[in-house]
Amino acid sequence: MGAAAASGFALGLSLILAIGAQNAFVLRQGLRRAHVLPVCLTCAASDAVLIAAGVAGFGWIVGKAPWLVPAMRWAGAAFLFVYGALSFRAAATSGERLEAADRGAGTLGAALATCLALTWLNPHVYLDTVVLLGSVAAGWDGSRWAFGAGAVMASFVFFLSLGYGARALSPLFAKPAAWRVLEAVVGVTMWAIALGLVL
Repeated sequence: MGAAAASGFALGLSLILAIGAQNAFVLRQGLRRAHVLPVCLTCAASDAVLIAAGVAGFGWIVGKAPWLVPAMRWAGAAFLFVYGALSFRAAATSGERLEAADRGAGTLGAALATCLALTWLNPHVYLDTVVLLGSVAAGWDGSRWAFGAGAVMASFVFFLSLGYGARALSPLFAKPAAWRVLEAVVGVTMWAIALGLVL
């Protein structure tokens, strides 16, 4: 059981470490200290649902509905393109608006809606959690739920560490120019991922 959980934790962590749209959003929320806990918990809980589905053996849904992945790919690409454009616009705004964002401007509902879209409109998350983690968990036979629990724990540890660990970078983002750079980097990241989805 312990070996299965450790293996699930290691694999789950390795799959979410890469810089992506969701991680960039969590990092920015952490830097702004805006709705950090709800955003982190939403990301981790979403992963938990998907991982549980994969461990339970529902990975076959993707194979049974071949239209699902292309539809999600285009929807995700469109969302990321718009989100990237908004980031570029934010990078071009005045320092006062960026400082307002830094103080936590924005509603909880908007933050959670963005978080859910970045998570559930990303087709790669289904391949990573439902298909890949689900198939590896099946190899653990009687310990597959321990494997899944380890992967879920990795998500909670990662997102909470990212969201709250971002505060250590706060002195770096004390100036509006740093926020402009961050917004531009987020915009480039979103557009690059959108282009990757389309291609």
